[in-house]
Amino acid sequence: MLDLPVQSILHQVDEQKAPISVKGQKATQSEEILTKKAIENIIVKHSMNTLSYKTISANKNTVQKEWVLVDAENQTVGRLATRVANILRGKTKPCFTPHVDCGDNVIIINAEKIVFTGKKMTDKIYQRYTGYPGGQRETTPAKVLASHPERVLEHAIRGMLPKNRLGDALYRNLYIYAGPEHPHQGQNPKAININDVR
Repeated sequence: MLDLPVQSILHQVDEQKAPISVKGQKATQSEEILTKKAIENIIVKHSMNTLSYKTISANKNTVQKEWVLVDAENQTVGRLATRVANILRGKTKPCFTPHVDCGDNVIIINAEKIVFTGKKMTDKIYQRYTGYPGGQRETTPAKVLASHPERVLEHAIRGMLPKNRLGDALYRNLYIYAGPEHPHQGQNPKAININDVR
C-alpha cells in the first residue's frame, strides 16, 4: 500500500519524476518508476470501499411498503397474475430480499372483467376435492366468474407465490374486488399501469 497521499503521488509522477516512497523505503534510481496509469490503478484499488459491495438485506424495520391500485379490466389473467405476484414479492424494488416480505400491498378492482386467451374461459378446468370418497369436483372459469369473480385471480396469484409462511404473509397483502369500488381510500393507493411493470 502507498503511504503517500493521492495528490502527492500524482504530483511526483507528473512533475518531478522522483522516486516514490513505498512503505517507508525510498526507491533507488535503478528501480523502475511507476507510471501514472499504474499509480492510478493502485490508488483505485486502495481507495475502494468494501462496504459499497456489501449485500444489504431488507428487514421489517427498513422495508418501505406502499399501496398500489391495479385495474384488471380487459387484462389477461396469467400476465396480470405474474406482474402482481412480482409486486407482492418485492421483485420490482432494488432492495428485494428473498426471505423478507418487502413487497407492496396490491388492490385489484374490476376482477369480473378479466379475460382469458383462446377457449380457456370454457375449456380450462379447476379441480378440487371435498375429502370424501368420490368427492372430486370440477368447474370452469366461466362458472367461477359468474358466482365469485375474485376467486379466479386469487387462485392464479396464490399459485405464483411461495408455498410457505412467507407466501401466506404475502397473500394477505392482496385485496381483490369484483367491481370498481374498494374500501381502502384511506390508504391513498397509487394507481399504476400494470403493463409497465416488469
